Amino acid sequence: MHPVLADDLSRLPELLQSARDFAAREVAEIEARPVVQRDKAPDPRPLPTEGAGAQGALSRFAASWAPGFAATAGPRYLGFVTGGATPAAVTGDWLTSAYDQNAAGGDGSSAAALERETLGWLRELFGLGEAHSGAFVTGATMSNTVGLALAREWLGDRRGIRVSEAGAAALGPVDVLSGSPHSSIPKALSVVGIGRDRLRTVPVLPSGREAVDVARLAEALEALDGRPAVVVANAGTVNTVDFDDLRAIAALKERYDFWLHVDAAFGGFAALSPEHAHLTDGIDAADSVCVDLHKWLNVPYDAAVQFTRHRELQVRVFHNASPYLGLPTGEPDFVHLTPENSRRLRALPAWFSLAAYGREGHREIVERNVAEARRLGEGIARVPGLRLLAPVRLNVVCFTLAGSATEERVHALGRAVAESGEAFLTPTFLDGTHALRAAFSNWRTSGADTDRVLAAVTRAAGESEA
Repeated sequence: MHPVLADDLSRLPELLQSARDFAAREVAEIEARPVVQRDKAPDPRPLPTEGAGAQGALSRFAASWAPGFAATAGPRYLGFVTGGATPAAVTGDWLTSAYDQNAAGGDGSSAAALERETLGWLRELFGLGEAHSGAFVTGATMSNTVGLALAREWLGDRRGIRVSEAGAAALGPVDVLSGSPHSSIPKALSVVGIGRDRLRTVPVLPSGREAVDVARLAEALEALDGRPAVVVANAGTVNTVDFDDLRAIAALKERYDFWLHVDAAFGGFAALSPEHAHLTDGIDAADSVCVDLHKWLNVPYDAAVQFTRHRELQVRVFHNASPYLGLPTGEPDFVHLTPENSRRLRALPAWFSLAAYGREGHREIVERNVAEARRLGEGIARVPGLRLLAPVRLNVVCFTLAGSATEERVHALGRAVAESGEAFLTPTFLDGTHALRAAFSNWRTSGADTDRVLAAVTRAAGESEA
C-alpha cells in the first residue's frame, strides 16, 4: 500500500474528527457568512505528483477553496428552489459515504430494502396510493426524464411499437401538451428522442395565472383526432407556484387517451399543509410524478424521486440485460428502474430526516417557509420602488421594479442584493416582464432572516432609483 494511503488508514478516526470539526465550524458560521461569494476563484494548480495526505488536502481546501463556497445551505439563499440539509439529513449523508453502498442491487445488503421503506414513506407523504412505485434519481430533471421515457414507451404500445427496442424514430411525431412547463421538460424531451419542438404550450388561465386552462387543453386533445398524447401538468410553477387543476385534467382521461405526467418537483410538498393540501388533489391519478427532495425535504444534493403507476414499462425501458445482474423478476432491483447501473444510497439522508422529524416536523418547515414568503411579499408591496408580479401563493415571491423594469435594471438589482452578502435571488421573466424571485425552502429561515432580505432588497431598490 502506498505509504501516504497507509498512514491515512492508520489515522482514519483522527482524520474524520478533523473533517467533523471543520464542517461544524463552517455550518456554525453559515448565517454570518456572505450568502454568495464574488471574489475570483483560485487559479487551477497542476496535479500533484506527491500527495499531501488527507489532512494536508483538508488544509489546502480550507485555505484555497472553502472561502469561495456559497452559503447555499443557509437561510437567506433564496435563489432557484434550494433547500438546506437538516441535521438528520447531514448525518444520513455522512453515513451514506461511510457505508458506500451501491443501492442498484439487492443482493447482500439491506440498502435496497431501506430505499423501498423510504419510498413508501414518501408515497404516503404526497398522497400517492399503492399503485405508485418509485425510485431515487439525481434530481427533478432526471425524474422528469424518466417519466417522459415511460410515456414514450406507453405511446409506442398504443401504436404497436416497442420504442425501447425499435428506437424513438419508429414512433414518429409525438404531441406533448403543457401550460407552463419547466425548462427541464424540453431538455428531457431532447434526451428521450421526442424532441424539444414537440412540446406545445396550451393557453393558461387569465389574470396573471400560470395554470393551464383545462377547457383549452381539452380542445387541444380533441384536435388530435384520437391520437394518444402526453400531458405534462404542473403542481407548482417555478415563478408563482401556480397549480394546474390536476383532478380536472385527470378527468379528461375519460374522453381522451393521454399519459399524465405531473411535475411536482417542489409544489408536491403542499400536501403536507392542511391549508394547501387541496392544491395536490388528483395527483394520485398521474401516470408518472416528479418530486425533488433536495428542495423542500431539505436533504443534500442530489436526491429526487420518480413515481409511476407503470412499473412494467419502467423495467422494459431501463432493464440491464447482463448475466451477472440477474433478471428483473418479482420486485426488480433498482438497476432495472433508472438510467444508472451504479448509484449511491440517496435514500439514506431522506430516511434519516423523515425518521427524525416525521410528517409534523416537515409540515412545520413548509408552513414556516410559506409564512415567511408572505411576510416578504407584504413588505415588498410597501416599498415604493417595487411591485409584486403575482400573489404569493405558496413559497415564492415574484417581484420587479415599479418603474422601468428593463432586463439590465432588474438584473442589476439582483446583483446589488447578492453583493450586499445578505441574500441571493434569481432573475426570471414573467408575462413579458423581467423580475426577481425569492424562493423560501430552507429549514433554517426565520422572521429575522426575512427582515434582513427585505432590508437588502429595499436598499438596493432605493439605490437603483437614485
